[in-house]
Amino acid sequence: MLPRLIARRTTQGVARGLATQAKGRSGLLHKRPDDVVITFAKRTAMGRARKGQLKDVPVDELLNALFKATLEKTKLNPALLEDICVGTCHPPSPLYVSRAAAIAAGIPVEVPISTVNRLCSSGLQSIVTISNAIKTQQIQLGMAVGVESMSLNPRPTPEIVPAIAENSQAHDCVQPMGWTSEMVARAYNIPRQKQDEYALISHTRAAKAVQAGIFSEEIIPVEIRGTVISVDDTVRPGVTLESLAGLKPAFMEDGASTAGNSSGIGDGAALCILTTRSRAELEGWEILGKYVTSAFVGVEPRYMGISPVAAIPKVLAKAGLQKEDVDVWEINEAFASQFAYCVEQLEVPIEKINPNGGSIALTHPLGMTGTRQVVTGLAELKRRGAEVLCTSMCIGSGMGGAAIFVNEARA
Repeated sequence: MLPRLIARRTTQGVARGLATQAKGRSGLLHKRPDDVVITFAKRTAMGRARKGQLKDVPVDELLNALFKATLEKTKLNPALLEDICVGTCHPPSPLYVSRAAAIAAGIPVEVPISTVNRLCSSGLQSIVTISNAIKTQQIQLGMAVGVESMSLNPRPTPEIVPAIAENSQAHDCVQPMGWTSEMVARAYNIPRQKQDEYALISHTRAAKAVQAGIFSEEIIPVEIRGTVISVDDTVRPGVTLESLAGLKPAFMEDGASTAGNSSGIGDGAALCILTTRSRAELEGWEILGKYVTSAFVGVEPRYMGISPVAAIPKVLAKAGLQKEDVDVWEINEAFASQFAYCVEQLEVPIEKINPNGGSIALTHPLGMTGTRQVVTGLAELKRRGAEVLCTSMCIGSGMGGAAIFVNEARA
């Protein structure tokens, strides 16, 4: 039996079990003193891996530049911070370099830091970690960061011993992500043309957003080695269905995933500052949005990319929401194969999903994306004067994540 049926049954059961506990959209929008709120949400411009503007910039230098720019922009006294969590996947010794970057940026040594790695959702996990610490009154003010340099720290090949690899699911969970894309395409009959059509939507939207200067609202300029970096160099204008059709398969000779319909590999960082509503009001900090809840799930590793179909119903049920209650969706485009499947299974209007393009066009720095989608989604809600964001992504090894946020900023 294919995972589609299993995911549907599981998530429907969760929805029925939790629906009676929820208050729906109106309850979600109610403001409480102990709400976890976001007072700052920005990202760096992104760079194309091995070719772009950040190709020689290691994680510690990128983090340091973002910390400095954030403190300068917000005028926040860094001594008030009680914890920092950095989501990142593949740099060596990530905690050491993250803490060094923070200290060098002027954050006092008394401020602790941690790192988390949940692969493609590492940035989201950093937000969840800080939010949970606030909810449980361990802290009142923290930073959540997502960062990755895929130029300097590409995905290492996972190694498992033969006895573990004999388990077929264990074997599948360490396979390259491109392989999982092809498995999804074959299992769910997602042809190359459909994948290219979805990819074209992403490329076209991103190119229009760049031309309109939309991303400038979410990007914080950072200075690195005397150069101010403030514009993505990852978006390719002029992409057509014909140019996409001319690309060769990237992962399997007879495959359908290409460089044009798969997420780019790239470099970048994003950051959110979180606190309680009562603390933000006391300090006079602008409230941009509210963190509501999150959900993480596991799926068959071979079909890793379908996981948003399981994670999204679970998080909607936890929040007491229906699909129709969500104004903007940021669903990571790891590959057009899995993205097409998720969009069509979820039956969400494509106009609401990644309205300014997604990772196929923008790039997907692994540790950054989970934070970047929140930054991007909140900025779009503000432009629209809308309220509810659902963000989701598939996660390497066969997992998925999703979260709900509410916009409180007004254009």
